[in-house]
Amino acid sequence: MVLPHPVRLAIVVLSAGLLAGLAPAAPDTEILLDLNPTPAHPRNSEGSFVALKSGRIALYFSQFGSGDQDEDSAQIAEIHTDDLGHTWSQPVVVVHRGAVPNLMSVSVLRLASGRIALFYCEKYSRINCHPVMRISADEGATWSAPVRVVPAPGYFVLNNDRIIQTARGRLIVPVAFQRSRRDVDDGRDVVDGRAIALWYYSDNEGDSWKETATWWTLPMASTAGMQEPGVVELADGTLFSWARTDQGEQWACRSSDGGQTWTPPAPTELKSPIAPASIKRLPGSAALLAIFNDHSGRFASAGPANSYTGRTPLVAAISTDGGRTWPLRRLLEDNPKGMFCYTGLFFVGDDVWLAYGAGDEHVPIFNRLRLRRFALAALRNPK
Repeated sequence: MVLPHPVRLAIVVLSAGLLAGLAPAAPDTEILLDLNPTPAHPRNSEGSFVALKSGRIALYFSQFGSGDQDEDSAQIAEIHTDDLGHTWSQPVVVVHRGAVPNLMSVSVLRLASGRIALFYCEKYSRINCHPVMRISADEGATWSAPVRVVPAPGYFVLNNDRIIQTARGRLIVPVAFQRSRRDVDDGRDVVDGRAIALWYYSDNEGDSWKETATWWTLPMASTAGMQEPGVVELADGTLFSWARTDQGEQWACRSSDGGQTWTPPAPTELKSPIAPASIKRLPGSAALLAIFNDHSGRFASAGPANSYTGRTPLVAAISTDGGRTWPLRRLLEDNPKGMFCYTGLFFVGDDVWLAYGAGDEHVPIFNRLRLRRFALAALRNPK
């Protein structure tokens, strides 16, 4: 999304204020919408925003039909707002699953050419999952046929809101490959939880794809490996890629050659359970914004460490040194019985919009999709 000059300037001033330690601003956050489960659609999850040329803001997400598990039927639906989140349309399915059992984990991206790219996973079985890409040249009214990003057979996981296009026009798709194996107890084919981080790229806006020269997993015994990777371009053109692990923090790699090769993975300051983090660069700034489950001990509601279940609290953090340190943090959700994860992250003027799973003691973890707005200025008051 190309922001008007006054908005870019405001964000640059904000970032300078963060560095200078300006006086705290009043908290400014609200829930825009809760997409709650219904009998017809027991789960709404994993969304991604895009701004249309008309000014409309659309959210694409996975709408489940037959159940609320990852293996149940799901299609890609859309809702939108024409008044900056005050009111929202009813969900409409925009990609029907047809013969594919499950479509989920949406990433939507405005390309440098002006077209819109839509990525999601086609999941056929517990050992067959592939990210695909579609293109719209008419602001989402119609979409091209799906094209696989990864041609190889296997189980390749692409999280929601993960695709970037670099300043030089290269599309980067971070995926986790999980090999299949035969369960010795019941003879079923299952996916090994130990993931390998891979990166795919395209220099022609998705007409063709190549795998980068490097892949990584954790350099120690692990039950998770490097799962659900993401990627962001830093101000100097370096790429920063992170992944969830079972080591108590997110681990990260860096690339200085456009993603062709990556440094060995190393732990970051983002202490977390086995849950994904979302990171984007503030428009017009070198600073990074991360949304993650903070298990640093700074917030009292943290769930179990090294766990798939301790996905609370939800925290926003700022880094001004390319992801090496994250000193400024802001609490967003702190229900100790809550589960907050799989965040789509979008900048609207001086605000950040989030779309994330917001389960609690009454609603299962993924079934409610929550849309939240908070002011970037609120990050001046870390707490």
